[in-house]
Amino acid sequence: MTELNTADIARVAAMPAVREAAREAARLIALWPLTDAMRMDNDAKYGENLQVRVTRAFARILTGEDVTVPDAEYVYEGADAIPGRPQAIVDALLAANDAYDALADFSDTGDVTLVDDAAADLGVTWDDVSPALVHATLDAVEAAVNDGTFDAGEYAVAGDDGETGGAAEAADAAAVPVDDDAFEPSPALVDAMAHRFAAALTVCDALLVATDDDSGDAAPAPVTAATPVNAAAVRAVLPLLLVVNELREQISVPRIFLTDVQIRDLLAARTAALADAATLVVGEAALLDATAAFVAPLAAAEWRKHREDVLWDPAAAKKKAKEEDEKRNKAALAAKFAHVKNDNTETVEL
Repeated sequence: MTELNTADIARVAAMPAVREAAREAARLIALWPLTDAMRMDNDAKYGENLQVRVTRAFARILTGEDVTVPDAEYVYEGADAIPGRPQAIVDALLAANDAYDALADFSDTGDVTLVDDAAADLGVTWDDVSPALVHATLDAVEAAVNDGTFDAGEYAVAGDDGETGGAAEAADAAAVPVDDDAFEPSPALVDAMAHRFAAALTVCDALLVATDDDSGDAAPAPVTAATPVNAAAVRAVLPLLLVVNELREQISVPRIFLTDVQIRDLLAARTAALADAATLVVGEAALLDATAAFVAPLAAAEWRKHREDVLWDPAAAKKKAKEEDEKRNKAALAAKFAHVKNDNTETVEL
């Protein structure tokens, strides 16, 4: 990939699943800029939890072991050993966190060599061709970022000042507050987000193609015994998933999350799509379509969760839970005594 394929991006952006995901992304980013301290804290906690979830998924792939959430949390918080747990799990979590941190600067710098650092941290060895293809793909999208491609045209929503004004435009157009459950972003914002998300999906697809069948490193146990793709191929994509997440952040698309099983299943879906393709050209389109169809619903769910996490209000949730409990109790009492006849009713003559 030497430049963005606008035809592919437009086709993917029009997919119903991608547009639904874009709607969820637009509902999320419309909350920004965050000004409420509790919501800012909620978002920070979401980011920390995302790293825990990602590194746990990666460690499960790297080791084939049942890495638990507490394992991932302990290592994220600084542990380099966990009593009673295999050191291999801790080492894999440490490596995953190093890779995650190594790519954290990509959204700001666009430095494509950071993906090499992440691959080294994860112990992933690509063949002689893959690194050049990965760099070329990332260089192409970074050139588009630097040229302002994502600040205009179908990728942007023009604000009153003529610049991109996604969240502000959404708020101005909204009939209800952006933090209301009934809030719907404007079609223009959804369309812009769909194109940005589609661009990230095409880059992800190109990166996955660049490392297809890459199994240069020695393979530990696969994720599960039923893994339909080569275990080394699953591990080979881990740095790519990290860099694509940072690319999304760079072009104002929220990050997403895939479990270890979903990462494996993504590659399996791509393999199945390619097997069904009649020609190479059809196969290339089928791979991209399979990637978009698989990732889009997961992205939508993640962005819905992110919005819910940001808006979480413990006091309001406690009050709502109490009200619901009282309502259930009243209904239960009413049902319990529904058969009891009230014989104490007096008849009053007027």
